[in-house]
Amino acid sequence: MALTDLIAFSPKRSIGDIMVHATIEEQHIDELQITEHPVEMGASISDHAYKRPPEVTIRCGHSNGGLSGILSLFVDSPIYEFAGGSVQGTTQVASAYSQLLALQESRIPFDVFTGKRMYQNMLLRSLSVVTDDASENVLMFTAVCRWVNIVETAVASLPPKEEQAKPASTLADIEGGFKGVLPDPPIDLDVGTEMSFGGGTSWTFSSAW
Repeated sequence: MALTDLIAFSPKRSIGDIMVHATIEEQHIDELQITEHPVEMGASISDHAYKRPPEVTIRCGHSNGGLSGILSLFVDSPIYEFAGGSVQGTTQVASAYSQLLALQESRIPFDVFTGKRMYQNMLLRSLSVVTDDASENVLMFTAVCRWVNIVETAVASLPPKEEQAKPASTLADIEGGFKGVLPDPPIDLDVGTEMSFGGGTSWTFSSAW
């Protein structure tokens, strides 16, 4: 366990396993998709409206503050490595940005903790970062997370044909080959004339008496 894990306090807000240092704004969106077609009186309204996936937009910032940020100034010092720092000297800002990109790329659902609500099964739909003269040494980003509706599926198998009361209507489709009707033979053909049709079918005209 790193030294910073022992003395640092975990923020209340987080995106997956990434702790948010400062939250500027949170926007929660819950929408109901409603049909634009007329609905018959007495019909179930739930058949004409459905809940869209919840979405939360978080504007927040991440800095090099705290003990880890101070120690990042001494990347060549043994104490920095002991405290959990990167031997390559990666700052907290760069590390947090890399974690956000990896979280989005993984496409693995995660939890989001905000000041008013906890979301489960979320994906990072959009991530935008702004860097200017005032935010050169901090990470100012906007994360848009959307809920994923995860359900369970099951496979059902039908009983054998001999155990079904009405196999004609309940049995699975069976390939039976091509079935068609041959045209009536012409009546003015001589006896012994051979005719052929598509599909390799042929017959020979013979006298019926």
